[in-house]
Amino acid sequence: MSRRYQTGCLYREKRKAGPDVWVFRFRDGERNRKEQIGTVEQITTRKAAMLACEQLRANINREVRSPRTFGELTDHYTRTEMTEDGRRAYSTRAGYESYIRLWILPKWKDYLLSNIHTVDVEAWLSTLTLADGSKAKIRNVMSGIFTHAMRYEWSTRNPIKLVRQSAKREQCPDVLTADEVSALLNELHGLCYTAVLLAVCTGLRVSELLALKWSDVDFDKAEIRPCRAIVDQVIGTLKTEASGKAVPMSTALASALLDWRGCCPYNQAEDYIFGSPDMHGTQPYWPENLMRRYIKPAAMRAGIDKRIGWHSFRRTLATLLQANGTSVKATQDLMRHASSKITLDVYAQSIPEDRRTAQEKIVGAVLQPSVPRSFPDRL
Repeated sequence: MSRRYQTGCLYREKRKAGPDVWVFRFRDGERNRKEQIGTVEQITTRKAAMLACEQLRANINREVRSPRTFGELTDHYTRTEMTEDGRRAYSTRAGYESYIRLWILPKWKDYLLSNIHTVDVEAWLSTLTLADGSKAKIRNVMSGIFTHAMRYEWSTRNPIKLVRQSAKREQCPDVLTADEVSALLNELHGLCYTAVLLAVCTGLRVSELLALKWSDVDFDKAEIRPCRAIVDQVIGTLKTEASGKAVPMSTALASALLDWRGCCPYNQAEDYIFGSPDMHGTQPYWPENLMRRYIKPAAMRAGIDKRIGWHSFRRTLATLLQANGTSVKATQDLMRHASSKITLDVYAQSIPEDRRTAQEKIVGAVLQPSVPRSFPDRL
């Protein structure tokens, strides 16, 4: 027997403190339940209150209950979208889940979907003690969750789309000059020397770099082909389709790799190039461990006072390529970016000496020395 369709009961309920509220009463199995729709200040007329509870009325008459609160919607989103099916890389899933657990759910978990509004989310973001880039990512995650609701026809709106939140960097990330890279390499040896040299000269992401196996290096074709990424020691897919493009390998770089293969303990085809002895080569080193214990102290010894991390080497490659006159397309391909806009706007920076040289060329072209100049007393 099919269930009887419920129209529910909408009424105005008085409160001892604060404005009256609109309440929707309905039957849930053997129990009577009620949901607060909003205050009379938020919803001024009964007609507007009836419209506001239409989604709830449709929900209670479904065989399968659709999410009522943002927490319930987020739970469905993580169970269906944050899965190991290749749609999202592990690093992306881990980032999303971190933002959801630490920032989004503590604030919005118990809110009804209809009670989440653009201006409220925008005001909340402004109170967070995070960088603008992190706030923008939180906004994008919330927008993705609401888009998920629209896909399942649980909501007809996405209030997050209109939330204004800048993703502008608060400061420009540091990149190294060629001299600084050379000085850093002089302070390193063995595994760290090879890893930093490979990172600077190929632009491999650290997740791709440490996931390399000797079988991924073709010394005959002089190229490296990334096949996997590893984050938190979890092996996953590459970030984008372009990430799988072969990376050229110069003779000097191939020689350095062969030198490392000759002395490293794990040098068979299926071994990790940077396998950890503590794990008997079954997994590579942790990137934070190498950076904190070896690379940053080497940078200090080399007199480099810039803030560096693994991604600094990738930005450095893009910057040095542009400084040496490499075409935008070649730089994009070497960086394995899906778009040249990312290459120029996010990664490559101009070097001060290059800017000065470019300006001097323009000044020299504009100010012809053969043309006499006279300056009047007045403008």
